[in-house]
Formats: sequence, C-alpha cells, structure tokens
Amino acid sequence: MKQPTIITADDHPLLLKGLNDLLFEKNYNIIGSANDGQEAYNLILQKKPDIAILDIQMPFMSGIEIAKNCIENAPETKVIFITLYKEKELYEQAQHLNIYGYILKEFALEEIETCITQVAEGEHYYSPKIQNLLGVSNDNGDILDILTPSERKILRLIAADKTNKEIASLLFISYRTVEKHRSNMILKLKLEPKTNSLLIWAKEQKHRLW
Repeated sequence: MKQPTIITADDHPLLLKGLNDLLFEKNYNIIGSANDGQEAYNLILQKKPDIAILDIQMPFMSGIEIAKNCIENAPETKVIFITLYKEKELYEQAQHLNIYGYILKEFALEEIETCITQVAEGEHYYSPKIQNLLGVSNDNGDILDILTPSERKILRLIAADKTNKEIASLLFISYRTVEKHRSNMILKLKLEPKTNSLLIWAKEQKHRLW
C-alpha cells in the first residue's frame, strides 16, 4: 500500500520535533509541519494530505476547530488527535466529529504506527489506553464491536489456526502489521499478554466471528 501523505502540528517545538523524528525514522511521508492551528489548517488546504496529526490545544485554531472546518473544506484529510489532555469531553467531541484517530502523547511511541496504519485503511483508532483511563466503552455492550474490520478478519484467521506469516500472505499485508494488529487486539480485549492468549480467546469466540 502506498505511504499516506502526512502533515503534523503542535505548538510545542520539542514535542513536534520528537514526533517528526519518530515518523521520519519509520519512513513516513511527512509533507509539512505547523507550529499553530491556523498554520496547520492552511497546510491542509494547500497540500491536501491523506492524514493530519494534530495537537488538540493550539494557538489561533484548536484541533477541534480544524477538524470541524475539514469536514466541509478538506474531507479527504483524515484527522488524528495526539494530545496530553485526558478530559472525557474532548474525547467525546472527537467521536462526535468522527475523528479517525485519538492517542495520548505519552503512549505515541508504541501506538502511532498502529494508528496510522488503521487510519490509512479508512478505519478508526481510539487508543485502548485512553478508553481505559476514561472508563469508556461501546454502548451496545458487544465486545467485538471495539474491533476494526481488519482486526476481525485477522481474528477469524487466528481462530482457523493460521500463523502470522500465513495471515500476512492471505491479506496482502506485512508480517509486522499482523503483529501490531495482534498486540492492539490484546490491549482492546484486555487479555493477558501471553503467547497464546489471543488464539485461545479467538477459538472460544469462534462462533461469533462470522
């Protein structure tokens, strides 16, 4: 899959540099960076990136305001919020605006790749860590609903005793992407991080996966 084009924005220079360094190290296609909300929004309009990774609280325009404007003026750009703030109100606003990704800066190192991968595939990634912190979950009570379509596909193959290598080949994705999805599902489902915990869970829930 083609690498998505990305712009980043944060009003803290060191945090922005840290994020950009991390993404450059992992060979992501960064086409612009901004130090405030207005600059970020202008970049989105000019460059039309696939993904915009935004801090929520910035001068001139907040991430929330940018996302609202993007709905009408840059619908092709998928917004990811990366924030220090843990207020439930901001989380709910992001859901209401159909923001594609939501992660905390303190967990960015371990979650950013999974988040970008899923968002690039048109799926949402709301960090399981912030969901746990805020005590939020899906209203309908079906635990499978917290999984993305890609995760469900992988879970069905796990239940069918396919290895990571076989899953990667069948779904035309990398072995590493399969591993990231597995780790994310273990987090979401609150399973013990043991070798076979996801396999055991998948087999127990096999009848619900199709």
